Parts: sequence; C-alpha cells; structure tokens
Amino acid sequence: MIAVDIKEFGGPEVLVPVERPRPSAGAGEVLVRVAAAGVNRPDLMQRAGKYPPPPGASAIPGLEIAGTIAQLGPGVTGWREGDEVCALVAGGGYAEYCLAPAPQCLPIPRGMDAVHAAAVPETTFTVWTNVFERGKLRSGETILIHGGASGIGTTAIQLARAFGARVFATAGQPQKCAACESLGAERAINYREEDFTAVVRGATNGRGVDVILDMVGGDYLQRNIDALAPEGRLVQIAFLKGPLAQINLAPLMQRRLTLTGSTLRPRSIAEKGAIAAAVQAHVWPLFEAGTVRPVLHGTFPLAKAAEAHRVMEADTHIGKIVLLVTA
Repeated sequence: MIAVDIKEFGGPEVLVPVERPRPSAGAGEVLVRVAAAGVNRPDLMQRAGKYPPPPGASAIPGLEIAGTIAQLGPGVTGWREGDEVCALVAGGGYAEYCLAPAPQCLPIPRGMDAVHAAAVPETTFTVWTNVFERGKLRSGETILIHGGASGIGTTAIQLARAFGARVFATAGQPQKCAACESLGAERAINYREEDFTAVVRGATNGRGVDVILDMVGGDYLQRNIDALAPEGRLVQIAFLKGPLAQINLAPLMQRRLTLTGSTLRPRSIAEKGAIAAAVQAHVWPLFEAGTVRPVLHGTFPLAKAAEAHRVMEADTHIGKIVLLVTA
C-alpha cells in the first residue's frame, strides 16, 4: 500500500509517499480500506517531533479515517467486510489501509459521504467528552469556544447550540468570525481587536459564561478564569501558547470554579469505545437530521499531504482539511 511517512522531523516537506506492507487485522481490530483521512493539528506536532505516537501505535500520521472494512480480526463482532465506517485511530490514517480497534469504529452517518465522514471522529469525540462529559454543558447555559473556526470549534459551536446552549466564540479574522456566527454563535469575538473577557461579561450582564473550551493555554488561563461565571468550568484540550501560566487562585475558591482537561490519543480502547457509543447515541442523530454538519475547508490527494499541512499551518482555513485516498 501507499502511505505517507515522516522521513525526519521538520516542516511539511518531510512528509513523503512511501510503499509499506498492507497490515493485517489482529484481535479486536478491523482493517479499513481508506477513502479519506482527516488532517488535525496533532499530526503537525507529530511531524515536528513534538507529539510521538503512543506505544504500539503506527508511526504513520493520521488520527481519523473513513472507508470500507476490508478485513475483520479475530473476535470482532457487529461488523462485516464491506461495511462503510469512520474511525478514530491512534495513528496510521495517512495510508491506503489502516487498522482500527473495532470499538472505535462507527457507521458513516446516513446521507454523509466518506470525505465528510473522515472529518468527523476526532472532532466529535473531542467535543463530546470535553464539552458535555467533563464540562457538563447543559441546555440554557453559556459557553465560550476558543478557536471557533477550527475543526473542533465549528463542531463545538453546532453541538452546543443543538443542545440548547448560548454560544460565544473567538477567532482571529473577520471571515472566521462570520463563519462562527453563521454556525450558531451568538457573538464571535475577534481576539486581535477585542478583549473576550470583557465581551462575554458584558453580554451576560457581568455574570460570565458557564463553560469555556480552550486550546490556547498560556496567558489565556487567567483571562478564562476571569470570564467564568460562578460554578463555571474551564476545559483545556491543548496549549498553543504554552503549557505554563501563573494565575490568581482566589477566584477559583470564591466562585467555586472547576479547571479540567484531557487528551484523547493516549486513552484506552475501552475508554474511546465508550466515547464512540455516546457519540453514536447523541451526535449521530444530529448529523443524520442535518442539524449538525462537518465544515470542510478543502481536500488534497494523499500524495499532497505536505500541502495540506502548509494550509493548516497558515491558519487561514475554516473547518476541516481532508486527504483523499485511493486504494
């Protein structure tokens, strides 16, 4: 099979198509003939040598795929060869064939093609477990979503609105702010021009928001704390501005705040399988009804993975970038 290899750590140019043996499904796995693979920021970090795959995972980048089951491993039930699936994987997505743990596979939502389905697993798993399970967002509450025009952000805006929340988002360009509002954000804040803490406090009569989903970190931490309402929850999923920050702890105690966070890739198959089941129960009906949709910025052939990474690094995209794979 053809796969994209990281020949050495560095810029997008280190991504090169290579020939690799086609893998075989082991116990509890399925082999997927990949039609499309999502591109995510952790792929860029892995390429740069800053996010190694967990033990036992493929060194080929790519954390989400869609395609057709080509082989069932021993002990797999509930799936058949030929089933169309999308899956969250710990690596190996940039290839014509990819192994996936069976519990992390989901049927492609009715009415959705494989290209759009490849843009779904990483974002929906991340948003569901962080916004709704860890952040405990409920109908009638308010949420601030940083990076609102990203794949995570566009998914979070739509899901929060679908479940009855009042949504605010940040983005760094006028067209990105417009996209956030078109997806359901009540107010998109251009963080280059406005103070998001002041805006959300003003829009909530000084109360603040109940939940913040943040992938920025660094000096955003104290500003996020200042933007939270009493009993508010800050959920950290990345730290583009760095993992370290100095904060004033007094507001945490005075307003009974919760700071939490998670990473998805190192979690166990059982944990990811439980998230998959929750996503299928709560999110899949919204996709199939057309209430929520994956936002696709653009597609690139598998052999042009380096160009896809350049586009993501330029940070002008809105929504997801997907690789088209021909097996």
